[in-house]
Amino acid sequence: MRPGNAPVSDARAHVSVLFNEVMTWLAPRPGGRYIDATVGAGGHAVGLLEASSPDGLLLGIDADPHALAIAAQTLERFGARVRLVHANFENLSTLAATYGFLPADGIVLDLGLSSMQLSDVQRGFSFQSDGALDMRFNPDDAVTAADLVNTLDERALADLIFEYGEERAARRIARAIVRARPFHTARQLAEVIARACGRRGRLHPATRTFQALRIAVNRELEVLERVLPQLVEVLKPGGRVAIISFHSLEDRRVKNFFRTSKELRVLTKHPLTPTPDEVVANPRSRSARLRVAEKK
Repeated sequence: MRPGNAPVSDARAHVSVLFNEVMTWLAPRPGGRYIDATVGAGGHAVGLLEASSPDGLLLGIDADPHALAIAAQTLERFGARVRLVHANFENLSTLAATYGFLPADGIVLDLGLSSMQLSDVQRGFSFQSDGALDMRFNPDDAVTAADLVNTLDERALADLIFEYGEERAARRIARAIVRARPFHTARQLAEVIARACGRRGRLHPATRTFQALRIAVNRELEVLERVLPQLVEVLKPGGRVAIISFHSLEDRRVKNFFRTSKELRVLTKHPLTPTPDEVVANPRSRSARLRVAEKK
């Protein structure tokens, strides 16, 4: 169960978003089989295992081996009730079949970037990072953010920033990047973008560009589109899936799939959002949106 070693403090720094809402809507029960396809530090997984005690089982999947090592520590007390796997959830149906979780009673996907990934300065997710401009969830993947900003031509870079970051200044930013490259750290890139765009409200001017690069590096939208049909394959009738997204590109895809699937019943007419208290306690939760559906 322990794929590696990681400091427990990393797990404590991570706060699972919309935890109470996920537990309420998935309604885990004893003996159930649950899949946390983005197990991260194990926050949602703990809730599922506690509520399904004494014999509920959990399959935890994550593309990030560092996150999986933290989850192993967090979930160690549940022993054989937990199976952790280093993999991408785009292969969900195969993983569920391989590890005996077909069919499943519930699935949770917490999409996007976790607090512990953002705070790890060596991985290049943060504007303040002097580490390598990386942004890979899985360090075994081939393409880094540095590869994209240092090799794409100006038009391709602008298209990427506009499509995945919904950034109106994409062409100006791409032009500035091409003129200033090569880049080696996230801080270097953020400073060039800030000079090109200036301050615009609360958001750092590099926010949308960093989002775009991260999505491209990890193929996040492609992977999401691949996993959505597999949810129906994996769930048992009456089983539920809860998906937390953090920007409109993800949420739109989840909403459309839930709405058009003939095998799912949408349980949340509108996405659930964090309470004001949760936003105060965890400001990064403010953009979270939760949608839940049930297999007919």
